Amino acid sequence: MSKTITLMRRELTGYFATPVAYVFLVIFLLLSGILTCYMGNFYENGQADLQAMFTFHPWLYLFLIPAISMRLWAEERKSGTIELLMTLPVSLGQAVAAKFLAAWVFSGIALFLTFPFWITVNFLGDPDNGVIVASYVGSFLMAGGYLAIGSCVSAATKNQVIAFVIAVAISFLFVLAGYPAVLNFFKPWVGQSVVEGIGSLSFLTHFYSITTGVIDLRDLVFFASLIGCFLFANATLVELKKAD
Repeated sequence: MSKTITLMRRELTGYFATPVAYVFLVIFLLLSGILTCYMGNFYENGQADLQAMFTFHPWLYLFLIPAISMRLWAEERKSGTIELLMTLPVSLGQAVAAKFLAAWVFSGIALFLTFPFWITVNFLGDPDNGVIVASYVGSFLMAGGYLAIGSCVSAATKNQVIAFVIAVAISFLFVLAGYPAVLNFFKPWVGQSVVEGIGSLSFLTHFYSITTGVIDLRDLVFFASLIGCFLFANATLVELKKAD
């Protein structure tokens, strides 16, 4: 675990060694503010909550998180530094976990920087802070899901643009899975249990469930299982492509 943490710190420090991290943070916060205040009608709603902000997080993450994850392994393979990484006294599993955790912590920093909105709603009214905390937890877990998918895709290619596009496409499928139009499309062809299974794969289903203020064990298991499966696939792909 200490080796994983050490490597994670090195990876996280690398994010802030270039202006890219700061540009990402500014873009994330700027888009969060615009979507919340203007498209989410934050002030016009007259409600002291952050539902207007969290509603847009699945769509923000759909494009911004793959922008983080696309470089995790694709850049290592393209520059040839993956061989150097594999010579370090860490296992492949530790390297995969460290890269993922560094990206996840960075995403968490971006999410934490939205705290002025939280302060604002407490200044303007008397919000249910328990619901807000749960929403932050759900948003952080969902970011981890997007990152795990993107990290896995990044391990499959040397091209960061391809990694970005494929990660967005796969993530979009996980978002669409919960839409009534999608579920209604499958209903005439498959049984109800299959339709419910498809719906249970949706990020929206589990994220919006958490934003009600209830952190259900099923939602935690979903995100934990999703992250675990894609990180396992990530490690398998890195192992298979060592010789490329």
